[in-house]
Amino acid sequence: MQEFKVVSKPKHIVLTSHPGGSVSKPRRIHWGESDPLKRGPIVGTLLNRSHRNVIGTHSGSYSVYRALAVASGALQANHRADLTNTAPIVPIGPHPSWSDPNRIVSLDPFGAMVGEAYASLYAQGYDIRPTIAITQAHINMPELQDAVLKGRLAVDGRILKSNGSLVVTKMALDPVWYLPGIANRLNIEETDLRRALFQQTGGMFPELITRPDLKVYLPPIGGITVYLIGDVSAITDPNRLLALRVHDECNGSDVFGSDICTCRPYLAHGLEVCVQTAQAGGAGLLVYSRKEGRALGEVTKFLVYNARKRAVGGDSASSYFSRTECVAGVEDMRFQELMPDVLHWLGITRIDRFVSMSDMKYNAIVNSGIEIIQRIAIPDELIPADAMVEIAAKQAAGYYTETVAPDADTLATIKGRDLTE
Repeated sequence: MQEFKVVSKPKHIVLTSHPGGSVSKPRRIHWGESDPLKRGPIVGTLLNRSHRNVIGTHSGSYSVYRALAVASGALQANHRADLTNTAPIVPIGPHPSWSDPNRIVSLDPFGAMVGEAYASLYAQGYDIRPTIAITQAHINMPELQDAVLKGRLAVDGRILKSNGSLVVTKMALDPVWYLPGIANRLNIEETDLRRALFQQTGGMFPELITRPDLKVYLPPIGGITVYLIGDVSAITDPNRLLALRVHDECNGSDVFGSDICTCRPYLAHGLEVCVQTAQAGGAGLLVYSRKEGRALGEVTKFLVYNARKRAVGGDSASSYFSRTECVAGVEDMRFQELMPDVLHWLGITRIDRFVSMSDMKYNAIVNSGIEIIQRIAIPDELIPADAMVEIAAKQAAGYYTETVAPDADTLATIKGRDLTE
């Protein structure tokens, strides 16, 4: 069994669980610096432990599978990624928000450009991995084809193809937490945050307690995928409209079409609004976060389903949230306060069409300094019959409930300009 070692240096004692025993001074991370070299690279790899300057390691929850691959002999522990031709398909930023340490605390704004920004350090042997990747692809959902057949969407050959496929730019982001910023965002002390992260992971990361000099943490959790419809430059153009759907993972509905909730219908509706906005000269964004079951997990979600369905009198809006709290101890653990970071990474300052009825999402975005012009709820005809309990519960809780989406002319009037300009 690996033992903790106390490593002494003049005026510096560090408790570490890393084998090897030596403690060095890695390159410091100055969060919020606009120059990536001055900010410093995120080094979570293990090839040279003296270079490590973060707690944890890369790839989020997939880091455990990497450990299995190494243990089984399928992966060499000293493998170094060949990043040839992996650069982003389209550039993002830099934006002024990148150098504001309060705007972005849960991801590395330079995470997609490490090959370029840190080329000199690569040459010195630093193993610096991207935490963001940007590519292009096509997606195809039957709901979009149905929208074409019913005349809500039009095939234009550029954004929406004749076979129903949608042209998108995809961006994958792994979590990178700046602990002082996370603590400040949640209005707690950094020491309390570190202690809870250490204790509630069963002591998985001792450096949370023993290395207060390390301010960045790579948590083993799921990341975010952004789907951009339209021109990337439209995102920050004040004269072009932007539509946004922020969607938290729901595997049962998003993938398998469960009709107990509105998740897949809302996902499809959000994409539809994004396509309409992009075709009108703006851009649409779908931000998809791996936070299954309100970040409570699928096991907890299914337990709650059973409890609701077996309740005396059947499933009801009045018990929708309370049964979740009875099982999990809390109604929601998504912490939407961190969600706007990806929007600030994209340079967003205004959202014209926000496709959501969630007050938590709306408040988090607005409180972060981003303006929302119009909120769009899911139309009644897209709500599955078994999901009406969810809608009633959200209405009772005070969620946004407008069900008629404004057309292009109405939205243009709100904005005071013609969409066709």
